[in-house]
Amino acid sequence: MGVIFACIVPHGAETIPELAGDKIELFAETRGGMETLAKLMKKQEPETIVVASPHNLRLETTIGVVTSEFAEGVLESESGQVKLRRRCDRPLAKALVDNAKKARLPVVGANYGTSEGSASCMPMDWGTLIPLWFFCKKETDKPQIVIVTPSREIPLKKLIKFGEIIAETADHLEKRIAFVASADQGHAHNAKGPYGFSEASQRFDDMVRKAILKNDLKPLFKLPSKFIDDAKPDSLWQLAMLQGVLNRVQMKPSLLSYEVPTYYGMLCAAYMPV
Repeated sequence: MGVIFACIVPHGAETIPELAGDKIELFAETRGGMETLAKLMKKQEPETIVVASPHNLRLETTIGVVTSEFAEGVLESESGQVKLRRRCDRPLAKALVDNAKKARLPVVGANYGTSEGSASCMPMDWGTLIPLWFFCKKETDKPQIVIVTPSREIPLKKLIKFGEIIAETADHLEKRIAFVASADQGHAHNAKGPYGFSEASQRFDDMVRKAILKNDLKPLFKLPSKFIDDAKPDSLWQLAMLQGVLNRVQMKPSLLSYEVPTYYGMLCAAYMPV
């Protein structure tokens, strides 16, 4: 019981074949990494997938935990459309909020629509939908989900502590949990991209890969804020939550893929209990 699987995943829409259009081959390596992660996760038979997404609620100075009964979203491109609706694990979500508050972390539970029932449904962001499309897109797939949203305005040590609470709560509730850090890496790899070019992006991505291979993410949390601003990742805060999980559960990493098909780095890594 407890956390039985963890992973770092990207959330580029083109990894989903239905949305890739003429870029389907450009994202082939990452798509293969996602498919491998899906197989590894399925073997572990999680009851709930906890997704840490940077693109859901952006609560300033506050960690968000979605407590709605459902989450649902749609993604569209010129080549197609995908929809996903999943039931949320409300008991786990509410336990995370309660335990985080006891630890004096800045956290809030967030519902949407109605207090309960089918209309209690949080809009599902792409940072959540894209990984879950690979992990549990069929209505018959068993895992429920919990969406958690890190804050970039609080110290990383508080996000690490929240990750520890995820692991501790899963263990206390005797649930089989998979933790997903939905995280693209540096966003300034290409001068023609929306964030321009900075060599810091490749340097940051190399540091993340090295940290995974050495099974030691901690050096990432000591990087200067100016360097992070230049590299423009959206991964550091979810990785901090992952570090908290790893502080409580001994796991071994495997780096499955890394590529920069456009302007941002995409990385797939699995963490299995030892």
